[in-house]
Amino acid sequence: MNSRRLAAVARKEFIHILRDWRSLMLAVSIPMLLIMLFGYALNLDVDEVPTAVWDQSRTPESRELLSMFNGSPYFTIFADANNYRDLQHYLDCGAATIALVIPSDFADAVLGNQPVEVQVIIDGSNANTGRLVMGYASTLGMIYNQRLSIRRLQSYGADAQAAPVNLQARAWYNLDLRSSNTIIPAIIAIVMMVIAALLTSVTVAREWELGTMEQLISTPVRGPELVLGKLTPYFAIGLLDVLVAVAMGQWVFQVPLRGNVGLLFVMASIFLVGALSMGITFSITLKKQVLAIQLALIGTFLPAMLLSGFVFAIPNMPRAIQTLTYIVPARYFIALLRGIYLKGIGLEILWLDALLLVIWAAVMLAVANRRMRLKLD
Repeated sequence: MNSRRLAAVARKEFIHILRDWRSLMLAVSIPMLLIMLFGYALNLDVDEVPTAVWDQSRTPESRELLSMFNGSPYFTIFADANNYRDLQHYLDCGAATIALVIPSDFADAVLGNQPVEVQVIIDGSNANTGRLVMGYASTLGMIYNQRLSIRRLQSYGADAQAAPVNLQARAWYNLDLRSSNTIIPAIIAIVMMVIAALLTSVTVAREWELGTMEQLISTPVRGPELVLGKLTPYFAIGLLDVLVAVAMGQWVFQVPLRGNVGLLFVMASIFLVGALSMGITFSITLKKQVLAIQLALIGTFLPAMLLSGFVFAIPNMPRAIQTLTYIVPARYFIALLRGIYLKGIGLEILWLDALLLVIWAAVMLAVANRRMRLKLD
């Protein structure tokens, strides 16, 4: 491999990128747009759930229960209904996610130490949100029952006894359980897949469509020199996008970066080599820019979104789909990112994911070189 020829190809590609300012703008703006979009729109946290109430009791006891809901960060009471028809209207139009129905004998039952039922109606059209809201409501109900039990003991002149088992829950690595702390690191993988899909998938195909590939074939440039020369500019742009993603995560979304920044960029560089090599392989094989972009999006971006654990937990997938995720490289890279970001761990624990990522990048680069050699010989 001749370094001068490789540098000449890289310089040619850099000049083309600078002249094609639209592609350069896309290469920088799309990652920023994805980070902002996923960071703000893809929020799995549930808070300030709109709540409608039909309080048939209207007593201090019922207001105390409702104050617990309205005073928590998870519920916001916005409507006071007078019948089930009003509650159904709020749930049907999506104005309310949960509705509470307090019976008229609520206060009498509470003061008389009698059981009473409070109806909780939840909009289950979104199963995940409904499950979380149901858990929050059940927890508040248990806290209210505990308060009543303590008051009853105190009314009898007895001291309130501590519970025999007191579970003290603490979330490690993500103290507030913010979904953005999990999502933002993984966006780096999605960003680099976009770079591979939208940019490198058209590099060689553009040469064929413009008729300049024949000129390259007639030069002394070898296949590996052409592949590495074309990948170099996009590798630099990819690292720039990684830097932008890390900076935005740190200062815009306040995501903690507890691990080694150098290790993060090394792993990102390895993943970027594999992703770019995959994109240029599509370009070499198909020779058509439109087809190359379509196949790159299907073969890289979609699996990274759906099968990498980015949003959907892999253990919750069907067994056959779980097996399929082992061939998705973004799975290993996202595991590395979250380990470095949130847990602050290194290769002593993440070595297997790093090794599989290196193997994948080496295979993709070898395939790209092999396909290019076949075209130039």
